[in-house]
Amino acid sequence: MKAELKELLSLSKGADAQQTVQLAAAGSNRVYYRFIMPGGETLVGVEGTNADENRAFLTIGRHLREAGLPVPEILGVSDSGMCYLLQDLGDDSLFGQLESARLSGSYSPEQTELLEKVMRLLPDLQFKGGWGLDFSVCFPCESFDRRSIFWDLNYFKYSFLKATGLEFHEARLEDDFERFASQLLTDAPYSTFMFRDFQARNVMVKDGEPWFIDFQGGRRGPVEYDVASFLWQARAAYPSDLREHLIDTYTESLARYRKVDAALFRKGLMHFVLFRTLQVLGAYGFRGYFERKQHFIESIPAAIGNLRDLLDSGVGVEYYPYLVEVLRSLVELPQFAPVSAPADGKLTVRVMSFSYRKGGIPEDKSGNGGGFVFDCRAMHNPGKYEQYKKITGADAPVIEFLESRGEVQHYLDNVYGLVDPTVDKYIERGFLNLMVAFGCTGGQHRSLYCANHLAEHLKDKYGDRIHIVLEHREQKKRIEL
Repeated sequence: MKAELKELLSLSKGADAQQTVQLAAAGSNRVYYRFIMPGGETLVGVEGTNADENRAFLTIGRHLREAGLPVPEILGVSDSGMCYLLQDLGDDSLFGQLESARLSGSYSPEQTELLEKVMRLLPDLQFKGGWGLDFSVCFPCESFDRRSIFWDLNYFKYSFLKATGLEFHEARLEDDFERFASQLLTDAPYSTFMFRDFQARNVMVKDGEPWFIDFQGGRRGPVEYDVASFLWQARAAYPSDLREHLIDTYTESLARYRKVDAALFRKGLMHFVLFRTLQVLGAYGFRGYFERKQHFIESIPAAIGNLRDLLDSGVGVEYYPYLVEVLRSLVELPQFAPVSAPADGKLTVRVMSFSYRKGGIPEDKSGNGGGFVFDCRAMHNPGKYEQYKKITGADAPVIEFLESRGEVQHYLDNVYGLVDPTVDKYIERGFLNLMVAFGCTGGQHRSLYCANHLAEHLKDKYGDRIHIVLEHREQKKRIEL
């Protein structure tokens, strides 16, 4: 903990903490602590990393608090503005409160009521939050405008779309991005406060009531964005009937501030849902593929599922057809194929080849976790030679290249020695999914050869006792053996 935060605590409360607990990090680089003071009072200390972001949070937080909105009280700020103290709202997030419902698909009356409270409060946050707010302090920009839209669309393009290896025509995609931005700005300029990262993880529950946190990215913007952000949060997985009910709840509350045509609102909302989904995938790609944060990697299948449902509903096709075409190709990539357990209850072994350079280690979409990832890069690489660059590890010249050196068979013998006993135990214990992935530089030669041979080995050894799915991610091939 920084001395600056410790000094702020001492000056603000007249005492040092009796106990200090560092809280779990989320998506940002900010560091949070819970201070337990003599007498039992608790408060939260924050060490920020960006002065402009801190200033935005503190200014917006004071403004929302003065407007009577449920946000944490700011209890002290260091002279530099880099550290501050907040009212402690506890550990109960709305996301945590809804965990049982996500698992069962059934929401209790109490859980539904909490969600309704949030949606009724949202227009207050947007309109009262916008009245009199100095938007110039917002970070990194003061308004949802064409430039900020392109930041997010390019975030998706460079941090997620390109990382999958999918080929697309960049100029045509940019043309549709232009049309997309124009559609999103139909009702601009805006006067309302857009929370931006409005989701169940950023709603705390205290004494049965919702409180809002992490609004430092807020800015002037459209109300539809926050509705899309909340109700289509990837891992929240709200059932469609509940989502429709909550949209009705929101529009009824919104009518206190402006006239609402429910049908037109829903039509416009879906463009924001698609946009938010792309922005989220960009964030998951960067935080997951590049920063290797597991929570974000695990969230990708849910976001892809949302995108698949949106495309099936026809959103955007008449406005930006090439973008929709690219997105349809994206959700059909083998690595995003929905995973479901076979009806016969047999183990499915998913054998994959992939490139470390083009997206990194594949996520296990079954939810089972574990499995194996084998690195093939220590073997001599056929891809270094011109005659092998346009063929793969399934072609005879590459097979001869790898087998003539002898190292690949020794490598695979060791793989078999690890995988076979695991398959035996998984069958014995009734497990349904196991993933085995082979990676190399390009995902084309060594890893593909090894994946093919493991799949053949398992087919020969186990026959119809298991299901085998062979995927070559970079070649976009998926075969059920």
